[in-house]
Amino acid sequence: MPLARSFSVTSLTGLEDWDDDLNLENSMLFEVAWEVANKVGGIYTVIQTKAKITTDEWGENYFLIGPYFEHNVRTQVELIEPPHPAIKRTLDSMNSKGCKVYFGRWLIEGSPYVILIDIAATAWSLDRWKTELWDSCAIGIPWYDREANDAVLFGFLTAWFLGEFAAQCEDEKPFILAHFHEWLAGVGLCLCRVRKLPVATIFTTHATLLGRYLCAGSVDFYNNLQTFNVDKEAGDRQIYHRYCMERAAVQCSHVFTTVSQITAIEAEHLLKRKPDVVTPNGLNVKKFSAMHEFQNLHAQSKNRIQEFIRGHFYGHLDFNLDKTLFFFIAGRYEFSNKGADIFLEALARLNYLLRVNQSDTTIVAFFIMPARTNNFNVETLKGQAVRKQLWDTANSVKEKFGKKLYESLLVGNLPDMNKMLDKEDFTMMKRAIFATQRHSFPPICTHNMLDDSTDSILNTIRRIGLFNSSADRVKVIFHPEFLSSTSPLLPVDYEEFVRGCHLGVFPSYYEPWGYTPAECTVMGIPSISTNLSGFGCFMEEHIADPSAYGIYILDRRFRSVDDSCTQLTSFLYSFCQQTRRQRIIQRNRTERLSDLLDWKYLGRYYMYARHMSLAKAFPDNFTYEPHEPTTAQGFRYPRPASVPPSPSLSRHSSPHHSETEDDDERYDEEEEAEKDRQNIKPPGMASVGPVPEWHKRSKKGSVDAGNSNNASNASTPTNPSSPSDLSSPTSSLIEERN
Repeated sequence: MPLARSFSVTSLTGLEDWDDDLNLENSMLFEVAWEVANKVGGIYTVIQTKAKITTDEWGENYFLIGPYFEHNVRTQVELIEPPHPAIKRTLDSMNSKGCKVYFGRWLIEGSPYVILIDIAATAWSLDRWKTELWDSCAIGIPWYDREANDAVLFGFLTAWFLGEFAAQCEDEKPFILAHFHEWLAGVGLCLCRVRKLPVATIFTTHATLLGRYLCAGSVDFYNNLQTFNVDKEAGDRQIYHRYCMERAAVQCSHVFTTVSQITAIEAEHLLKRKPDVVTPNGLNVKKFSAMHEFQNLHAQSKNRIQEFIRGHFYGHLDFNLDKTLFFFIAGRYEFSNKGADIFLEALARLNYLLRVNQSDTTIVAFFIMPARTNNFNVETLKGQAVRKQLWDTANSVKEKFGKKLYESLLVGNLPDMNKMLDKEDFTMMKRAIFATQRHSFPPICTHNMLDDSTDSILNTIRRIGLFNSSADRVKVIFHPEFLSSTSPLLPVDYEEFVRGCHLGVFPSYYEPWGYTPAECTVMGIPSISTNLSGFGCFMEEHIADPSAYGIYILDRRFRSVDDSCTQLTSFLYSFCQQTRRQRIIQRNRTERLSDLLDWKYLGRYYMYARHMSLAKAFPDNFTYEPHEPTTAQGFRYPRPASVPPSPSLSRHSSPHHSETEDDDERYDEEEEAEKDRQNIKPPGMASVGPVPEWHKRSKKGSVDAGNSNNASNASTPTNPSSPSDLSSPTSSLIEERN
């Protein structure tokens, strides 16, 4: 069962011609992660969204292994009897020996089988297993680290299950493949190798432990990777035992993968092993039958957010909502790692630029980062109550006005407008207006913070002076809680909120992948990420001019913090100069990139990693041909067809057009999309299913395929980085080509 070919981990090249035909009837895949049916972070999204394509590939031979938590099982899992006889015998054997192992279907797309292990039921074995871990792997676990203790229990029970399953397969021994995610599942992988179980293993790290801690400590991390004394650094941060668990899993695995090139470099220095394959994170992309459908969703969601803004800024609603843009940042509350620090600084500078240039554009910047709170802010709730009262008052007056108008028209008279509203109506409206009077600025935070005086975001806002005053063109709203459609304050879920915004801003310093900008892309919302995030590096690798497609890449590796903040300010100010028509064009282009992030394509990296692991563990039955990634050439999206082929230093790729052009001029998205498709698919390039035919380019940027007419369009333009390149609305006048 040979693999036809290997491919570069830095490009999509090998996926086009790779023959992935492999007989999996006698193979079993077990995917092990702490976040199976247990939402903690981004790994949950990876596994949940990937389940469908993995189930399609492996069918009934695919099983997920995770921890059992009753509150999760009640809402996410349907418990059933195992259909596989060997699995049933394994569960019966373990349960008869004091374990509690459950079997069911995870109620997500693909409905994969799940095996859930109750670690609390075997906590009595913790000391014995920790002793065995020390004797076999020389890893000592301190008693006070509950998370590490849970990892030991989960790892030993997983290894017990895999060993028992291998023993229960009486007739024909299947080829067992176990894929472990992150250090919390790593102990099970180490035990599989120590006990010499007949299991092919893969270990995927989604972020290194030490890397996350070092970046949070304000060090120049990426430019000093080779100089860190990893043992000392881990010890100083009291995570040495966790680091040892992670590093042991990396070294013991048959195949080691990580989610991005930037994390691959990090892993090579901190975990002392170069990843065999980079497996980028994907999403299940829902395509619409017409381009205007997702634009309509944007308009609907934007209206929901505008309703919240009307209530939040009651008494200070002196700005035009039709000329208001919504920016947002979302994710874990890691102030520096997620880039909230430079985002706030850039907003302060943007506020200054908009004020001195007397811009009529208003920015509302949302910070969606969960923090410790005790309840909603009373003033914020009052704002929504006032808004509702005004709405009810307006409806009441409207009904009375409509009735009088109707009766006047029935008798054939034109209405006397002075008699349509009586004193009672005016009194009611005056009372409603008086209720909107406010003597304080609209609140920054929507909740009461438990640590208000020490909160990083609030303290920075106090320092830069963005207090939502009438003079400020930039308003800030800190929502320290995950969004929910059942919220009495902002009743929208996260996806609906993202669709209603205009720009996602994610200037992360440490971001191994970055699902937030990826989610923006598949929903057609432009975003700002960095060259230190996996998503940003991936887009730079595969798109000739990311900013033309609404993907702005901020340089945080080779610039100082102040220079990066200046570049971010220039991106934000340039975005503010776009007209409504230009933003529509850009959203259309952004949405066209969604295919690049679909699991239908990115899932093949995982397929390759699994095949490689089987070949290494069972060389008599599987083979593969190793391939050096440096010899491959990558595919890249060219610049959009409507962008001029000759970039200059003074131009950028935002969809600016002539000032004389009518903003309401008809824009034919299908015509431009067809031009881009023709540009992307040069003559003679083979197509494999729905995979987009990206323009083939060498590492130096030379065009390897396609006719000469497309060569200029595919060339990589200079990416502007200084404010002088981007701050002027007339610095780049892009004419639409016919």
